[in-house]
Amino acid sequence: MELSSLFDNLALGFSVALTLQNLFWCLVGAVVGTAIGVLPGVGPVATMALLLPVTYYLPAEGALIMLAGIYYGAQYGGSTTAILVNLPGESSSVVTCLDGYAMARQGRAGPALAIAAIGSFFAGTVATFLIAVAAPPLTVLAQQFAPADYCSLMVLGLVTAVVMAHGSVIKALGMIFLGLLLGICGTDVNTGNLRFTFGVDILYDGINFVPIAMGVFGLNEIMANLTNKQRRDLVSSKVSGLMPTVKDLKESFGAMVRGTALGSVLGILPGGGAVLASFSAYTLEKRISKTPEKFGTGMIQGVAGPESANNAAAQTSFIPMLTLGIPSNAVMAMMVGGMMIHGIVPGPQVMTEKPGLFWGMIVSMWVGNLMLVVFNLPLVGIWVKMLMVPYRLLSIAILFFCCIGVYSLNNSADEVLLIAFFGVAGYLFVKLDCEPAPMLLGFILGPLMETYLRRAMLLSRGDPYVFVERPLSLAFLIIAAVLLLMVILPFIRRAREKAFVEEG
Repeated sequence: MELSSLFDNLALGFSVALTLQNLFWCLVGAVVGTAIGVLPGVGPVATMALLLPVTYYLPAEGALIMLAGIYYGAQYGGSTTAILVNLPGESSSVVTCLDGYAMARQGRAGPALAIAAIGSFFAGTVATFLIAVAAPPLTVLAQQFAPADYCSLMVLGLVTAVVMAHGSVIKALGMIFLGLLLGICGTDVNTGNLRFTFGVDILYDGINFVPIAMGVFGLNEIMANLTNKQRRDLVSSKVSGLMPTVKDLKESFGAMVRGTALGSVLGILPGGGAVLASFSAYTLEKRISKTPEKFGTGMIQGVAGPESANNAAAQTSFIPMLTLGIPSNAVMAMMVGGMMIHGIVPGPQVMTEKPGLFWGMIVSMWVGNLMLVVFNLPLVGIWVKMLMVPYRLLSIAILFFCCIGVYSLNNSADEVLLIAFFGVAGYLFVKLDCEPAPMLLGFILGPLMETYLRRAMLLSRGDPYVFVERPLSLAFLIIAAVLLLMVILPFIRRAREKAFVEEG
């Protein structure tokens, strides 16, 4: 990619992102993301699901900028409670508790929060630049894909999501297939046949993305958190000395660089994302340290590495979604849902057909990171006070706006009933230890896979060998088969289960 072309694209992005309207939505997303990151149990997936109805009334650029801001804002907010309360507001900040809370108990909460914010900003800046550099060539490559290549790539994406999912492989496969079935529910647009409607009228047009997302991730989170009683013991309600020393910066710089590099790579993988990146960064820092026994007692590298990694991964996870149209995790599935709401088909055509939206969203990530590092530290006292709000009061307000929002989509109570159904289903999934994220990925990718499968079969005149005759398609299928076989092998399965137990 030519340097002049990169600067032209970034200039276009800044012209879109720096409009007053988009700056406002970027700020809203960053602030809401920080707030839900601070509040334990209210994650970015649930929040984005609950706010999807709001995006109907926003311009496409503003809606996607706000949703993106919620995701990376949550990475910032999650570290606040991890350090001050030893209770991670966001799952990617679980490992930050180990050394962050220990630093807070030693009276060094300020430097811990500052290093977490600086590391996140550094990682966010690098990751945004990587997206800007990598997206155009990947988009050009994706435009050369045939339907068979796309179909096989989606199979690989689903298999990778199964491999990376927590818990049983069989349960993850079951959730993928359930998502695929829900995705093709309704009237077949090609034949007019009804599929999996069971005579229920509201299913004839298929299941809308918003009710299933709000039910499985939004309503389910409310029910799960109401049954979860956690103590919130603050080390201190006042934090001072927010400026880290030169020694702190020197000790943490290497961890920031390593965490950023590791997170940038892991964020692209389907099912990877911020959680995997933060745990991997902590493990790396502990292994290369000359004093690994001190980790867990207040090592600043144990804060800098994971916080840099989770923010880098949060942003590079946009790469496969923006260039290929394939969501790498549940959050990216929400982003795809936000695009579909505005009639935008995710994939390589977004950059060519809507360059303002594409580059505006990329630049807004850096702008949002700058807002977060400027506003978060001075306002840490406000974020801490939010922990005093009883979750039962929050849950009533969330549920109320949730029902109003989904009803307003089509002015239909049927959508509210679907939310209730999927909310109960999502709660049962959690109780049965079935991770719902693979189901949402299957729901998003199912109709797309069917479309590309039909196109491939049409072009090949019904010859299924088209999937193995094309080198790229064959490569994707071989990798998917190898991954699936590897995870089934007993010794690899045991290692995988051990890794997830250590994460928990």
